[in-house]
Amino acid sequence: MNRIVVLAVLLPSFLFAQHTIKGTFSPAKDYNVALLYKVTPTISDYVANTEINTDGTFEIQLDSTVTKGMYRLVYAIPQEDYNFDIIYNGKEDIELTFNAETGVKFVSSIENNLIASYTNSMSAVTHSIGKFFREQSIDTLALEKIFEIQRQTQTSFEEAAKETIAYHFIKANTPYIPEGFEDVETYVNNLKIHYFDHVDYQNETLQSSGFLEERMLNYVFGMSLNDGDEIANYKTNIDVFCGIIKEVPAEVKRILLIGLWEQMRDLGFENVANYISENYLMDVAVSLNDQELLNALIVFKNISVGNKAPDFSYEVENEKGKILKKLSDLNVAEKYILVFWSSTCSHCLDEVPQLQSFVQSYENETLTVIAIALEDEPTQWLELKQKYPEFIHVYGDGKWDNPIGNDYGVTATPSYFVLDKNKMIEAKPEDIEALKTLFESK
Repeated sequence: MNRIVVLAVLLPSFLFAQHTIKGTFSPAKDYNVALLYKVTPTISDYVANTEINTDGTFEIQLDSTVTKGMYRLVYAIPQEDYNFDIIYNGKEDIELTFNAETGVKFVSSIENNLIASYTNSMSAVTHSIGKFFREQSIDTLALEKIFEIQRQTQTSFEEAAKETIAYHFIKANTPYIPEGFEDVETYVNNLKIHYFDHVDYQNETLQSSGFLEERMLNYVFGMSLNDGDEIANYKTNIDVFCGIIKEVPAEVKRILLIGLWEQMRDLGFENVANYISENYLMDVAVSLNDQELLNALIVFKNISVGNKAPDFSYEVENEKGKILKKLSDLNVAEKYILVFWSSTCSHCLDEVPQLQSFVQSYENETLTVIAIALEDEPTQWLELKQKYPEFIHVYGDGKWDNPIGNDYGVTATPSYFVLDKNKMIEAKPEDIEALKTLFESK
């Protein structure tokens, strides 16, 4: 009976304090909160959060309900950009340090340190291979020796990592290793051919980390550096990659392809982003009945540079009263600037006067501004628009639910679009300074 009482007393402590993840963020002033998620192939489940102390330290208690697997520590917003992966094997405390410049380093963790050690060792060998080719050495035996060291390093780490979560990553990272001497052109070509030989895109451990996306991006961008036409190379590499993940579950494929699509979008490769959506991502969205994703892809394509600007109607007043006009019917200038703004947006109240001053240096026949105000109610806008009599003003009722703003994919104000006289989209400058630079460079 006494043993049962003791067990009852101790059980809560076993349940609530099994292991910990702790560490230090630097510089401490840049961080406030750390959130921990368990990652599966398709979702991230919230586990815990903790404040980051003024000295940068933090500690998260892991109870017995926290099972082994892949975890993600988020330290800023947006969460998808500010995070790093952690292996938790359910057997050890984990201690780490993190700096935005140098990344994460594990002070204490067998599995995470195993991957770090593997990465450093293989990077050193890769550096030696690069150095050999850069120096144009003719010592073929020396290169064969480096390849042998690379092979032995890979084998020894696989042996050390057996029965661990880390093994999945070490095995998947296996590089192409020649059996003998290869010249640089042959070697680089074989690196590309065999890049995915050891990557199992069906592996749920890999799917539950950032590894597969990193591998994808390294291939699409890293294998296109010196092969002629950059855009054509990107598309070719995308085709190869999408062929490899053809049998991957649609939910996982969606995550990977959205990541690639967003990279191309953010880098300004709209043509490539639309290639991904039209050839691969739209099909995934349809198979998952993901109407939100499908709509986002269609809107982005419609407002890509080189396309006709989505048409819309707006009211104007004349001596006969209010009449409806269309963007497509405008024929008053060589170029048009569409600016989506709001009378309650502080950035807009700073940039719109600058826009007015800028366009005043142009003739009305050369450059005309169409200001679409996304508003919840018109009172403040009606007063404020009087300051900008040279603009064509359009009232966007419903703010973020306004049809015009939705057609242009507007999620923030101010947003700018530059159109030519035929209402074709020429550019989408990110702010007023980029807008000025665009015109001043012509």
